[in-house]
Amino acid sequence: MISSLHRPTLAKVDLSAISSNIKEVQNHIPQDVKTLAVVKANAYGHGAVAVANHVQDLVDGFCVSNIDEGIELRQAGLRKPILILGVVLPDEVSLARDNRLTLTIASLDWLEMAQEQQIALDGLLVHLAVDSGMGRIGVRSLSEANELIAGLRQAGSQVEGIFTHFATADEADDRKFQEQLAFFKELVADLDYCPELVHASNSATSLWHSEGIFTAVRLGIVIYGLNPSGQELALPYTVKPALSLDTALVHVKKIPVGADVGYGATYTSSQEEWIGTLPMGYADGWTRDMQGFDVLIDGQRCPIVGRVSMDQITVRLPKSYPLGTKVTLIGQNGNQSISATDLATYRGTINYEVLCLLSDRVPREYK
Repeated sequence: MISSLHRPTLAKVDLSAISSNIKEVQNHIPQDVKTLAVVKANAYGHGAVAVANHVQDLVDGFCVSNIDEGIELRQAGLRKPILILGVVLPDEVSLARDNRLTLTIASLDWLEMAQEQQIALDGLLVHLAVDSGMGRIGVRSLSEANELIAGLRQAGSQVEGIFTHFATADEADDRKFQEQLAFFKELVADLDYCPELVHASNSATSLWHSEGIFTAVRLGIVIYGLNPSGQELALPYTVKPALSLDTALVHVKKIPVGADVGYGATYTSSQEEWIGTLPMGYADGWTRDMQGFDVLIDGQRCPIVGRVSMDQITVRLPKSYPLGTKVTLIGQNGNQSISATDLATYRGTINYEVLCLLSDRVPREYK
């Protein structure tokens, strides 16, 4: 999808906020713990290459979701270790090796498939995934872990790490978290061969569960300045949101009493009203369920009226404004502000999704 450079809709990314957030977390964890910056999904919508380039001297490596995201960083000149957190099938091993990408190995089935296909695994960098209760990927027993590690090493792979992922580290009730942590600790302690990098700490664990920090942490949403728990848990220290999103009024009109606005005629004016149109819609990631939420204009909250269209949004204005007037969708405008967490709360989702849904049609500007 091509970026729409010739319209006033623009996401601004403060790279200094991201580096500051990384330093803030690092100030609260042991100094000898390695930091892996999670830049998957285009760095949660912030721009993977720009973010990785900016923070590369602050971190020990990067985490991405799949092999193409890893290759993108390599092609951009990034040289630090890159761990692919998702499962890559064995037929892509040579591509991973050629690009010095570290693969996650999650099962004995994977190793058996590679051996059946006579795929060379020598020199391959790998981390072992452990399913401690998340239920997605990973081995589920000590015996499976030992057998898989031994098989990979025998095949010539370098088993550099082992990790798990917590399902509820961002929730007030920590019983599930403690069960997973106990399982993972016991498994790691009893391994026949323990890799150098042991990591279980995502953003939430790094913030609220120091007992879950091993030899490395994986920092995701927190480095972009957002609370992993949404509004459930208070942040133990301050981080700064890195992304703001602005657009501008491109059409302003007065409508009479009883006029309908938008698809489905879901909004009807109760009096004479000023309506403004914005060049932003669900194709940009501003989903249809945002009807009824606000944008900020002239330091005031203005409600979205009528359904969000693919390319346009209509809002109710307190008065007529000139075309080109700034409209803030995420960020500060006057004394008012809207965060990605505010949007997520309104939509009944999480701030991760709000940011990741911002499409490539929205240009990113970096400072």
